[in-house]
Amino acid sequence: MIDSVLQNDKKITEEKLQELLHQMWLIRFFDEKVDEFFAKGLIHGTTHLCVGQEATAAGAIAVLEERDKITSTHRGHGHCIAKGADVKRMMAELFGRVTGYCKGKGGSMHIADLDKGNLGANGIVGGGIPIAVGAALTSQMKKLGYVTISFFGDGATNEGSFHEAINMASIWKLPVIFFCENNQYGMSGPVKEMVNIVNIADRAKSYGIPGVVVDGNDIFTVMKVTAEAVERARNGEGPTLIEAKTYRWKGHSKSDGKKYRTREEEMEWRTRRDPIARMEKVLIEEGILNEEQARSIEQRAKQDIEDAVKFAENSPMPSLDSLLEDVYA
Repeated sequence: MIDSVLQNDKKITEEKLQELLHQMWLIRFFDEKVDEFFAKGLIHGTTHLCVGQEATAAGAIAVLEERDKITSTHRGHGHCIAKGADVKRMMAELFGRVTGYCKGKGGSMHIADLDKGNLGANGIVGGGIPIAVGAALTSQMKKLGYVTISFFGDGATNEGSFHEAINMASIWKLPVIFFCENNQYGMSGPVKEMVNIVNIADRAKSYGIPGVVVDGNDIFTVMKVTAEAVERARNGEGPTLIEAKTYRWKGHSKSDGKKYRTREEEMEWRTRRDPIARMEKVLIEEGILNEEQARSIEQRAKQDIEDAVKFAENSPMPSLDSLLEDVYA
């Protein structure tokens, strides 16, 4: 798989693969640090962590061009980092500081970075899907040539916005990829109790577009499948529905005790299907890096997050005078 990725996508070099490993560690350490600070009551509001899902964001976004767009979800820190966001500004946003992406007023679920093509996280389940279709329509009508990936969870596929948007995108052959991160649970219920099909990607048949199921914890497979969908979209052949089967290690949100699943199930995904460990193992076996280099990449990512925390802690809080600023565009 790694050979086919390197051969078929010139953007994916050995250096890029090492960068992607660093990126996945960044995503994990960022969310683990956020989890720590929420537990201590140092960050307020709520958050939804993507620990264990690092390969979906990193792998899918790796094959995009800089001009391409994404829409994200309430569990969006990984997408944001993978699209090139500054982790210092992200951390500052969660700390409610003026140096954050939304000047400390948006928090975890509202980070956007338009300069990088990130059209924003979204606290509404399925809310980013029609936005992605609108972006794709803009690209088609103005002949801008960019592709949009819309990330969403398994629960969003039961929302009307999913069906309406995917139908419109299919009819007009819009350059958009619908990327479902199926982490096995919609809040506190297993997917198998919420849909009467084995694979969510099978719903693509209803709209006359390809539906592909992929191991969401294998970054190389994610890159390969997404690259094919991006090429198809850029060539005017319309959308693809990708279902990446993955697993969130943490609860749905900070208040989730995860009482609806077994510890044995969690350990299975943590020990045998960890996306970072799997990628690292392949890179070492292929001679792209050695054990010492792998540990160096891990430590660099950890330090990057520690630096982000210091930046956030040393940044000022918004003043009361700014309360009504930025309410309207």
